[in-house]
Amino acid sequence: MKVSVWDTYVQRPDGKTMHFDIIVSSECTNANIVYEYGMSYLKSKGLNSTSLSTKECRFCHMEQASPEIIKGIKAQGFFILEMEHCD
Repeated sequence: MKVSVWDTYVQRPDGKTMHFDIIVSSECTNANIVYEYGMSYLKSKGLNSTSLSTKECRFCHMEQASPEIIKGIKAQGFFILEMEHCD
């Protein structure tokens, strides 16, 4: 499966910057849907007041998905790859 990777940086209340990728099927080309997926993830982390836009989240590249990513996309429409300060 070919996927689109959206590079995302969000400022946490403690001043640290979360860095994560929102990974979606290459067929998902609507940025607003990607932002909604990111907001869902942030809400799961207790960050309800955060918003996403092109300032925090941008299309980065396309790649071939691993089995783990494919499983996540099939289950919920997206996959989050946590990179920095996502705990």
